[in-house]
Amino acid sequence: MQNAGRNFTSCAFYDTMKGMEEQTKSGYIMISGATGGVGRAFAFECAARGKKLFLTGRSEARLDALIGEIRGRYASVCADRFACDLTDMHSREEMFSYIGEQGYTFSGLCNIAGADIQKPFERYTQEKIAFQCRVNVEAAMSLTHFVLGRRDKSLEIVAMGSISAVYPMPYFAIYSATKKALEYFFMSLRVELRGSGVKVTVVEPGGIYTRPDICKDIEGQGVWGKLSAKTPAYIAKKSLNAVRRNKRLIRPGFWNKFIAAVPRLVPLGVRMRFIAHRWKKLEKDAF
Repeated sequence: MQNAGRNFTSCAFYDTMKGMEEQTKSGYIMISGATGGVGRAFAFECAARGKKLFLTGRSEARLDALIGEIRGRYASVCADRFACDLTDMHSREEMFSYIGEQGYTFSGLCNIAGADIQKPFERYTQEKIAFQCRVNVEAAMSLTHFVLGRRDKSLEIVAMGSISAVYPMPYFAIYSATKKALEYFFMSLRVELRGSGVKVTVVEPGGIYTRPDICKDIEGQGVWGKLSAKTPAYIAKKSLNAVRRNKRLIRPGFWNKFIAAVPRLVPLGVRMRFIAHRWKKLEKDAF
C-alpha cells in the first residue's frame, strides 16, 4: 500500500479562472473506505449531487480507478484522493498534512470505512483485535476530529453503524461492540455540537450487497437475510437525505426497524442464544 495521494486533484473548471482555484478549496466531502462497495456508492451519490470529493482508502490504484469512473459519468466533478491506512496514526497524519497543504475545507464527512470480521473471539489474533477496533472506532473519531477543525460554515457527518449494534452479538462480538461505541459517540457529539451548524446522523443498516462473500452470507440467511439487506446505492441515498434533515439515527428498511424494536420484548438472554445459534456456523475475515 502506498501512503501518498498527491497531484490528482481534478476539476473541469479548476484551471480556467484564477478565482476558481480558491473556490474549489472549500465544500469537499471526505469519504473514508471509498473503494469498498458502500463507500463507492456514497462517492457516486455525492458526485451526482454536484459535490466535491476527497476520497480515502488503502489502495492508491483503486482510488485512481474510482475517480476515473466517477469522472467518466460526471465530467465536471472536483475530486482528490489520498491512500491511507486508517489504523495507522502516522498514515493519518500524512493525509492530514496533505489536506492542510492543499487548503481543503469540508462541508461533509462520510465515515464508511469498517471491518466486519466475524468469528469466535478465541480465534482472533492480537493484531486482528487491534485492527478491527482501530478501523471501526479510532479512525472514525480521528477523522471526525480533524474535519471539525477544517469545516465550512456548515458540516454534515454520516457515521456508518450497523443493525448489529442493537444487541450484543456472540460470534460477532467485536463488530457489534464497536458499532455500539460509534452510535453512542456520534449521538453524544451531536448534542455537543448543537447550534454550531454541524449535523450528525448515525446509520444502522442490515446486510448490504457488497462483496461476494457478504452476498453469499445474505443468501444463506434465507428470508431473514433478504428482508434485511439493501443495495449500497439505497443506503447512500437514504443516509445523505437523512443527514440533510439532521436525523439522529436511521435504520434503512422496514425489517431493520422491526428487528430493532419488536424483539426487545424478548429477554436478552433468549435473543443472544438465538443470535449465537445463527452466527456460530459462519466465519468471515476479508481483511
